[in-house]
Amino acid sequence: MTEKQKNLIVRAITGVLFVAIMVAGFLRPHYMVGLFAIITGMTLWEYTGLVNDIEGVKVNRFISTVAGVYFFLALAGQRLGFVEGFSIFVPYLLTIIYLFVSELYLKNENPINSWAYTMLGQMYIALPFSMINVLAFQSSDRGEMTIDMLLPLSIFIFLWTNDTGAYCSGSLLGRHKLFPRISPGKSWEGSIGGGILVLIVAAIIGYLTNTSADPHMLSIPAWIGLGLVVAVFGTWGDLVESLFKRTLGIKDSGNILPGHGGMLDRFDSSLLAIPAAVVYLYTLTLFQG
Repeated sequence: MTEKQKNLIVRAITGVLFVAIMVAGFLRPHYMVGLFAIITGMTLWEYTGLVNDIEGVKVNRFISTVAGVYFFLALAGQRLGFVEGFSIFVPYLLTIIYLFVSELYLKNENPINSWAYTMLGQMYIALPFSMINVLAFQSSDRGEMTIDMLLPLSIFIFLWTNDTGAYCSGSLLGRHKLFPRISPGKSWEGSIGGGILVLIVAAIIGYLTNTSADPHMLSIPAWIGLGLVVAVFGTWGDLVESLFKRTLGIKDSGNILPGHGGMLDRFDSSLLAIPAAVVYLYTLTLFQG
């Protein structure tokens, strides 16, 4: 067996286990909260390790990671109704203030860079992952809390579908580069093929969830719209992470997932797709209202 074949097998096994764990995480609300709290922490820890290798940058890995995980759990607790009001976020705000003020005393070479990369981690990783709680835990018209595991799961189904469709159509038809300056391997043909496959899958999900006596909150056209939003912003999310790695001069963000790189490599698309999906759904609510 050649080294390439071994790598392919490792990649396939890792991919199957990853999908199985992700799907299992959406079986129960507390599974999802626990899983994504861990994912948020691991991704922030990886990110802070990468930026600390930049000359003149010193980010507090431990406090930044704990702050991001706390924000995720705080939003989950608020959405689930365990805690009411804004008070749950006060410790997070105090932590952010500390991260700013501490630079006055640390005498780092370039405190502005340290501030910038610290806050980028919160905005780029902690905030988007926390928005998955907004997708899963919602309030009905009567003010009652409703739980919808399909909505957050569908984001990842669309992202996986988009990746599969883009790879297949790009391999067969790819001629025109999508963004050669940042990601030479991506083509317009691949992106369009992945997007079309997502729209088909979204229409199927919409049909299956609207045939019963208790239809889903999203109609078939709304599901298709969600699929389009995820496909577009997921592609941008992939490109954003590629730009981040190119700026740092690295190929993979880590090696925690054999054959798939690091946490940022695996979740890059979702970091833009999740908040974009939240904006899309709230926009639908405004128009429907």
